[in-house]
Amino acid sequence: MRVFDFNSAIVRIPGKSVVNGLRAHAGPPPVFEKVLAEHAAYVEALRAAGVRVTVLEALEQFPDSVFVEDPELVFGEAAVLLRPGAPSRLPEAEVLAPALAERFPRLLRVSEGHVDGGDVLVTPRGALIGLSARTDQPGAADLRRLLASMELPARVVSTPRGTLHLKSDCALVDDETVLATAELAHSGLFDGFRVLTVPEEERAAANAVRVNDVVLVRAGCPRTAELLTRHGMRVVQLPVAEIARIDAGLSCMSLRWFDPRVAG
Repeated sequence: MRVFDFNSAIVRIPGKSVVNGLRAHAGPPPVFEKVLAEHAAYVEALRAAGVRVTVLEALEQFPDSVFVEDPELVFGEAAVLLRPGAPSRLPEAEVLAPALAERFPRLLRVSEGHVDGGDVLVTPRGALIGLSARTDQPGAADLRRLLASMELPARVVSTPRGTLHLKSDCALVDDETVLATAELAHSGLFDGFRVLTVPEEERAAANAVRVNDVVLVRAGCPRTAELLTRHGMRVVQLPVAEIARIDAGLSCMSLRWFDPRVAG
């Protein structure tokens, strides 16, 4: 089974407080109604790709809780509760724990340092855990230990200075190919992979998501869409302009896994 074969996902509806989500850059906050519309389009795209989506209620006390992949990672055999690097997000993992306990045979917990799910790229050769503004060495090492208990090899890597998350700048698009910004493409991080480099003016499009037989890509990035299409990919473009105002993108809005109990 391919690492991007999914039949199940969890998302959370944005709360009105999402307009107060974390932002590293100045600019106007997102418009709540537009965030809702972008999130709804994302959910429909997952369903159209063949994924059964569980939609959780909004959590107003956690503005960034719509980004469910940062406090957790999920695999067929276990869910891993992480320790987000932003203090305001640290409680989110335990809030999600009951929903995960209903769906996974094991819950594992990172107990050292800090690590965000946005810094973990799973490939057929193992996982890459990126050190970033939100993930530190103790957190990455503890996560690596937990992944080893699931027989998933992992490697801790550095990300370019100023990178919020590893997956802000890259995505796996097939078993042998990674989409990446120029900095990551030339870093040696993906030696042994084919690398498709996004145009500099479309660098945000590197945060794409392969789901079954489609690649979800940020709308408004035509050169990247064309690059992937030429590579033989079926591309679905999704609007995330409002969500991007709070330093987020496509990968962080869902927890995705293959559940053999719902296969077919």
